[in-house]
Amino acid sequence: MTLVSGWGRFPVVDTDILRPRSFEAVGEAVAGASGTVARGNGRAYGDAGIGAIRTIAMTGFDRVRSFDPATGRIRLEAGVLLSDLIDTFGPRGFLPFVVPGTRFVSIGGAIAADVHGKNHHCEGGFGRYVDSILLRTGRGETIEVSREQDSDAFFATVGGMGLTGVILEATIRLRPVETGWIRERVVSASDLDAAMRALDAGDSATYSVAWIDCAARGSDLGRSLIYLGEHAGRAELPDGADAFPLGKDPGLAVPVDLPSMTLNRYSIRAFNELYYRMGARRAGGSHLVSLFPYFFPLDSISAWNRIYGRRGFLQHQCVIPEQGARDVLGDILERISRRGDASFLAVLKKLGQGDGILSFPLPGYTLALDFPIRGDILNFLDEIDRLVVTAGGRLYLAKDARQSRATFEAGYPALQRFKAIRKSLDPAGKIRSRLSQRLFDEVQP
Repeated sequence: MTLVSGWGRFPVVDTDILRPRSFEAVGEAVAGASGTVARGNGRAYGDAGIGAIRTIAMTGFDRVRSFDPATGRIRLEAGVLLSDLIDTFGPRGFLPFVVPGTRFVSIGGAIAADVHGKNHHCEGGFGRYVDSILLRTGRGETIEVSREQDSDAFFATVGGMGLTGVILEATIRLRPVETGWIRERVVSASDLDAAMRALDAGDSATYSVAWIDCAARGSDLGRSLIYLGEHAGRAELPDGADAFPLGKDPGLAVPVDLPSMTLNRYSIRAFNELYYRMGARRAGGSHLVSLFPYFFPLDSISAWNRIYGRRGFLQHQCVIPEQGARDVLGDILERISRRGDASFLAVLKKLGQGDGILSFPLPGYTLALDFPIRGDILNFLDEIDRLVVTAGGRLYLAKDARQSRATFEAGYPALQRFKAIRKSLDPAGKIRSRLSQRLFDEVQP
């Protein structure tokens, strides 16, 4: 048995790690015992990528099977990382349509979580650009699923957190681009109302995201920096600029777990004040930014999760429907500000409708917050959950490590449909994760 956690380093649990070398061996691992789930690169924050008993490590399946430059369609194994995909095909003029906040996620994980990026409001999530999936089910079959072929299994797998079976391969579409640069415009918002107006005004932008100052109080509550972006063409680059700068290995690293006292109300308030002032100076004009700092700012720091100390941290990411979102978001930010241990990593975005049966997005605003695990944080997040549920919102399963069944069931009205499809694909319940034990599986008497 091996101690394993997600990126948040909570919870830490025992599991057997299996490293099969062939798809046949993956099938044998699934058939061998109940309580198995696939794991990509371990970037889910909580317990989604940890098997109830055994965990299948998939990063060894990292081959590209085929690529058609005429259509941008690529067939690849589930363990391929987005970072490798970007580095290999970016210089050829192709990038993924959707990327999350880190490039170090696997293709299988991106499908299972139906990850979203800064463009969900206008272009949807990762699953929208998946044409087909090769899936090893709990009933012992390897099947190809798509929107046209076994569509129920396809839409249950997109956003299904690996619980319909092990994703082996997928065919996805890539976006043709001229460069690896983003034309960025920064908008400074003095409070939450201004931030939400700026995001609404940015609906026509391909990419939009707000960093929000959770330490701000009073008339400054919710002050933000909004980053709007478009892909830059070759004609926009200065002479001599590399059209496709490659991703670099992290230049900085957090070598040890920092003391829990490092993140306190004073350090976070000081950091947020400095960050806001520096960003506000750049507001107004357009700037060219490499895709790596624009999409993946934290990837420049290796093991940044150690900043929160050895006990780890929790990310709380919710989505609130548009109607009434202002009041709910304001209430959440007020409560965080009063606590004094506000997140310095806080993101506000707009989302559209998700594609998968259990996909997280719905039309509204999503707020993502990080909290070190200490004090009464679990009780506090339960309070926030109640606000989210009352507003008709829900929490993102790829970031979750602690929500209750009641919160989950209230937020995902299509759950019973998902359970029925999952049962048809896995009647014996072979595929089970720690997350499914906590939220999906039948409670044992």
